[in-house]
Amino acid sequence: MTFLGREDFEAAYARVAPHIHHTPLLTSRMLSEATGFDVRLKAEIFQRTGSYKIRGPLNRFTYLTDDERRRGVVCSSAGNHAQGVALAAQIHGITAVVCMAENATPSKIAATRAYGAEVVLHGTIWDEANEKAKELVRERGLTYIHPFDDMQLIAGQGTVGLEIIRDWPEVEVVVVPIGGGGLISGISQAVKSFKPSVKVIGVESSGAPGMHDSVAAGRVVTLDRVDCIIDGLRVKRVGETTFEVVRKFVDEIVTLPDAEIFEAMTWIMGHAKLVVEGAAASPVAAVLHGLVKAPSGSKVVCVLSGGNVNLDQLKGLTWN
Repeated sequence: MTFLGREDFEAAYARVAPHIHHTPLLTSRMLSEATGFDVRLKAEIFQRTGSYKIRGPLNRFTYLTDDERRRGVVCSSAGNHAQGVALAAQIHGITAVVCMAENATPSKIAATRAYGAEVVLHGTIWDEANEKAKELVRERGLTYIHPFDDMQLIAGQGTVGLEIIRDWPEVEVVVVPIGGGGLISGISQAVKSFKPSVKVIGVESSGAPGMHDSVAAGRVVTLDRVDCIIDGLRVKRVGETTFEVVRKFVDEIVTLPDAEIFEAMTWIMGHAKLVVEGAAASPVAAVLHGLVKAPSGSKVVCVLSGGNVNLDQLKGLTWN
């Protein structure tokens, strides 16, 4: 497999930068004091569409042929990829169809439609919505845009890592959530192409440890069941490409239960005054629970991947 290097991420950034926000690295005195690290938060919650997911499609669409642009694209998503594809398609003047699980966050469905995409609801998990998307490729001749297992998309997502390195060259550890593996594949290759000594740690729900178990097995495995309600982490099978990247570039994968991730969501809201979704809270949860092993005072970035919260779900978890 050919991996991405510095030039790939610089080229991707040139393509996507005109259409995105360069999101800030925020300090958190409370989090630094609680963990003993010098912690900064990469706030992709302030990105267009509310998550990093706009970056990958913006880069991917520049590779489409004229014929593919005319026919349009289709994707499957838990919600954030849906919005990223929808807005990127609008920017590029491309028709987009998005397949989402029937239990997807209502606000994400509404936002995706608002960006101009056609939304098709199917199944109860991403994998089932993904099968529907592949059906539409055959039926309508659309070009499939994978939510994570595509190097051109990964290059776009990796521009998050490029910004981290440019804004804080002294960074020593980067902690990243893992769903299908697209974000950590991009960030890990990007930061290590500039600074190989940076330690990259991935975080999964212990109820959906697809990448953790795949790395342990030495091959991509399909989980028998997924006991995770956090849509950005709820994947039964990670990508073949992302698996190879993670195996080579990610130093460690840690897991923790949904309950501890949701506790971190409320911790971030209470102490950092930031609204984050579950997947985005997982790096902070890992740091708070001592799963990130590094010397005291280490310069640590937690990637807050998105802020598209299901407020009804959060309210239920808070009051139960």
